[in-house]
Amino acid sequence: MSQAVLQLEKVRKSFGSEVVLEDISFKVLEHKATVFIGASGSGKSTLLRCINLLDQIDDGQILLDGQDISAADVNPDEVRKKLGMVFQSFNLFPHMTVLENVILAPTKVQKVAKEKAIDEALELLNKFGLREKADQYPDRLSGGQQQRVAIIRSLSRHPRLLLLDEITSALDPVLVNEVLSTVRDLKSEGMTMVLATHEMGFAKQVADELCYLHQGRILEWGSPKKILENPKKVETKEFLRRLHQAGRL
Repeated sequence: MSQAVLQLEKVRKSFGSEVVLEDISFKVLEHKATVFIGASGSGKSTLLRCINLLDQIDDGQILLDGQDISAADVNPDEVRKKLGMVFQSFNLFPHMTVLENVILAPTKVQKVAKEKAIDEALELLNKFGLREKADQYPDRLSGGQQQRVAIIRSLSRHPRLLLLDEITSALDPVLVNEVLSTVRDLKSEGMTMVLATHEMGFAKQVADELCYLHQGRILEWGSPKKILENPKKVETKEFLRRLHQAGRL
């Protein structure tokens, strides 16, 4: 049986008097993809930021391979060496080439020899069809290419867990599929992932488990087929109805 790479136990997060996450508990098994859906403001991005220790939780536990990474004495920088996170915006350094962006973390944070980091970076770029872009600067790339470079940059650190936060939301619709194709490839290779997305078709393809987050709470959790075709909660049904009306389901 697969082991739990990530486990959250009764996680709570608030900003001032506003509760953003309440009683969040779930597991992510090794080589599985867990996808969170929900309306804007439901807490999806905050959840990923808490897992990556960018936002400190108020209560509960976050376990990575059984270690409580949310404990007060844990060094977040050490934890983040095991995590990869890709944001809605690409966050590439504009003054660095694609190759320089990809090797920055391995060489500076993980102290990998530069020659080895370059070899691995070029291998990743080649794998995802971007080898010829290695010496170009981000502003010479399309949005889809920049987002794929951002994913490759995270992969260069050999993460135990990959976090993807609405990675297609800043893209023109015609560029979305090339990014989603990259994630599908990662899924087929067994990368353990937690994703937040508005792309329901994509969620259906890659999710081993789908979670509907509503006002900071998990309302439904199960297979994509179960959640998308036979939701139990009134709120889930209404969310899916609105997506259907908008032509997004």
